[in-house]
Amino acid sequence: MPALTTSLLAVTFDCADAANLAGFWADVLGRPVADDPTSEQAVLLPGDTSGPRIVFNKVPEPKTVKNRLHLDVVSDTFDAETERLLSLGAERLRDVERDKSDGRPSLTSRATSST
Repeated sequence: MPALTTSLLAVTFDCADAANLAGFWADVLGRPVADDPTSEQAVLLPGDTSGPRIVFNKVPEPKTVKNRLHLDVVSDTFDAETERLLSLGAERLRDVERDKSDGRPSLTSRATSST
């Protein structure tokens, strides 16, 4: 097998307001926003974690179908983290049952619901 020469630099989302959406995800993930975010483009840097940049680009057309890509997050303090995300502007879509004893909410950012 040949040596790996490609790596993932970024995951990019189309949106209506890049700076707003980047600000939300920066708060959720504890990542810094790159200098000079605008409504046209904003970038979340990995900070002291590994992983790709998360890029938000404004597009002129409105969202017409469901998101085909989304970010899944996990927490050791599930209930408290759910409340924190709701206070940041997330919106509860539905509760998804993992098994008979435990459920988890499906959330979206208000900024993504119109993009």
